[in-house]
This record gives sequence, structure tokens and C-alpha cells, in this order.
Amino acid sequence: MKIFVTGATGFIGSAIVREFIDAGHRVLGLARSDAGAKSLIAAGAQVHRGDLKDLESLRSGAAISDGVIHTGFIHDFSKFAENCEIDKHAIEALGAALEGSGRPLLVTSGLATVAQGWTPTEEDAPLPPSPAYPRASEATAEKLLKRGVRVSVVRLPQVHNTVKQGLVTYAIALAREKGVSAYVGDGLDRWAAVHVLDAARLYRLALEKQEAGARYHAVAEEGVPFRDIAEAIGRSLKVPVVSKSPEETAAHFGFLGMFVGRDLIGSSMQTQARLGWRPTGPGLITDLDQAHYFAAEQTA
Repeated sequence: MKIFVTGATGFIGSAIVREFIDAGHRVLGLARSDAGAKSLIAAGAQVHRGDLKDLESLRSGAAISDGVIHTGFIHDFSKFAENCEIDKHAIEALGAALEGSGRPLLVTSGLATVAQGWTPTEEDAPLPPSPAYPRASEATAEKLLKRGVRVSVVRLPQVHNTVKQGLVTYAIALAREKGVSAYVGDGLDRWAAVHVLDAARLYRLALEKQEAGARYHAVAEEGVPFRDIAEAIGRSLKVPVVSKSPEETAAHFGFLGMFVGRDLIGSSMQTQARLGWRPTGPGLITDLDQAHYFAAEQTA
């Protein structure tokens, strides 16, 4: 199969590119820069120039492919609502190119889109987009499904290795800036996690299955207490670990305040059963404890 991948030069996308090529598929990767194009060529992929705002580039890439994986997202949280809108239009454009073809589209979402108060499963529908959390990836996918697009969704937790760790990467930068690693209250809110290579393998299995309307949870650890995460950051950066009150959350964490203090958890039992997916990578805390470059950067 020839797979068109948006976000192909990013942290998760680049791992997906390698996973598909190693499995014998051809990959067409979206690249907006010369550096991105060179990295795709080095990985053995073909290059499709464009970006998430260039809807024609998305439509044309999807039109010449056997399937599409959408992992691209602009991670500028100062313009989160605007970037969620860009994501929505990108998914619509990809779906329009695939409509009526029977070719699969795999859309990326997150556990933050699922209701709180229990451990969500794949059967739990997403919350509707709102001003508090405007990301509409799944809502857009559901509209495409009703139009006959063979679309399915992967919900991601914190995706990690020893270099990046999802939202935890921003928490690390914040701890370095403020000189303390913080959590909220007792710090028992939990974040699910998965190693990046396990996540990449799930994308391949899900795309190969081509099950319309499916939701998959790329979850290896259902919930790591945020206090444990903050303590791991404190160890790596050699800074104090402190508790912040709920009232201090917004002032201390900034945009991260919409996530910190919340359970971003999920079960992957159904995903594992349906795809035969078994995560084998190291856990989030293990990767954080091995990422000694944090301390090196602080003293450089």
C-alpha cells in the first residue's frame, strides 16, 4: 500500500513512516520545508510538498494514495482554537478526496476529548467540541463516516521516548523556567502513556485493518500519577517538587492548566483484542529517568 502521512516529519509521524516502510509499504510524507523533505528521503519515503493550511496539497496527496494517516497538528497552544480549526478543515479536505473510494483514513485524536470520571474505553463517544476544548478531530471524522468515508480514529495518550513525552515535554520546559516541578493538590490525577514505537505499530495495524468507524486507544499505561511525573522531572532537573492549589493552576501552568489536575486516562483492552497489539516499550517514568540530557541542558 502507498500511505499518505501528514505530520510525517514530526515526533510521532516520523516513527509511523519508519514502521510502514519496514513493513513493506510505500509512504508519501507531507513536508513543508526542505529540511523536512530531506528527512523523509533519508527515511526512504516519497515527498509531497505542502502543509496543513494548503488544503489542495492535502487533497492531492490523498487522491494518489491507498490510504491516509493524519497525525499533523500545529502545537502552538497560544493559538489552540485557531489550530483546532485548521485541523478540522484538514480532515475535511482529506475525507473529501477519499469519499466514495473505500480507501481508509486514520484520524488522530486524544484522551482529553473523552468524558471524565471513569476510565474511558473505545466505546465511549467523544465530548462535543467546546470553547474550553475546541479540538474537533473526532466530531469531524464522525461526519465523514456518515458520508461513507472509511474513517477510523486513534486516541493518543502521552507519547514518549527519552527525547519527547507529549505534554510532559511542556511541563519539563516550565519546570526549567520556574525552578520548580509542580503538580496540583495531591497529584493523584493520572495521565495515560505509550512509547512512540508502540504507537507507530498501532497505527500500522489499524490502517491495515481498515475498519470504518473504529476507535483505537494507543494506551500502554492506563494512568501514571502526575505527582510521579513531577517527581521524575524534579529528579532530572534537580529542582524542588511542589504542590500547587487548584486556584494557582492557571497562573503557574498557563495553557497546561487545561490538562494538569485532570485524569487523562484510558483503557486499551478492546484495541489490543481487535488488533493483536501488545505494547512492549518502556514506561513513561523509565524514559523520563533515562533522559539525563534535561539536567545537562540546565547546566549548559
